[in-house]
Amino acid sequence: MARRWAGGLQPEGQSPPWLLGWQPWAHALGWPAAGALDLDRANAFAAARDCLSGSGQSLRFVPPQPLSGSPLGYETIIFEQGQVPTRTTGRGGQHDFANALAWLGFPQLKARLNVLHVEALRVGGGSGRRGGLRDRATLFDESGALVLTDDEALAERLREFRWSGLFVECRDAWPDRIRVVITGHALIEKLCAPYKSICAQAMVLHASPATLPDAIDTLAACALCPAALQSLTPLPIMGIPGWSPANHDPAFYNDPQVFRTGRQR
Repeated sequence: MARRWAGGLQPEGQSPPWLLGWQPWAHALGWPAAGALDLDRANAFAAARDCLSGSGQSLRFVPPQPLSGSPLGYETIIFEQGQVPTRTTGRGGQHDFANALAWLGFPQLKARLNVLHVEALRVGGGSGRRGGLRDRATLFDESGALVLTDDEALAERLREFRWSGLFVECRDAWPDRIRVVITGHALIEKLCAPYKSICAQAMVLHASPATLPDAIDTLAACALCPAALQSLTPLPIMGIPGWSPANHDPAFYNDPQVFRTGRQR
C-alpha cells in the first residue's frame, strides 16, 4: 500500500519530510485527501493541544462571518476572541484547512505571529494600512520555514545563497547537521502539487536538527521578533536533498531562475 503525497508515492506509514510537526494532525483530519475540514474534530484537537490566541484566549475554528462594517479584522478577531474564521468549502477551503493544521502543529509560533500582527495594527493606529512589519509577518505566516542547524558554516551558505555548496557539496550534512521544518500553511498547500520554484522564507534557529517538533515550536516562538522577520532568507525548498527525486542530479541546481545568486562576499 502507498499514499500519494506531493513528490510521488510514499510507502504506507511514511510521511514526506516536509510534514514534520504536521503529520499527526494531517493524518487525523485526512489532509490532503479530505474534501473539507471537520471543524468539530479540529476544535477537539485544539483544546487538547491547549491552543491559545496571542492574548491567551482558547482557540476555536469557526465558520467565517462577513467582516465588512466590523471594527475587528481577521487577526484582531483571533487575538481578542480566540476565533479563527475558517472556510471549509469552496475557494479558500484548502488554504484554511492548512492554516488549521499550522495552529495544531505550531500553536506557540502561531500565537506569537498573532501578537505581531496585532502590534503592527496598533502601531498603524488601526488605519488598516499594512506596513512593513505586518507584510513580513504575513509572508512568514504563509511561507515560513525554520532551518535547524548548530553548524554556522552551513547557515552561512544559506544566507549567502551558495546553493551548490549547501545542497551539493554538503549533501551528506542533510538531515543530521541541518534540517528544514515547514511552518507556513501556504507552503504545505503548494506541496500537495509541488513545482521546482516553490520558495520559503526561512528563519535560522541555532538548534540541533534532532530537536522534537514541540520543542521546535517553543524555540521558534521565542526567537520570532521584528528583527528576525527582517532577516528572513529565501530558500528554494525543492532543492533540499530528499525532497525531490530530481535533485539527485547536480544539474538540477543549474537553474538561475530558481537558485538565484546574491549576498555572496
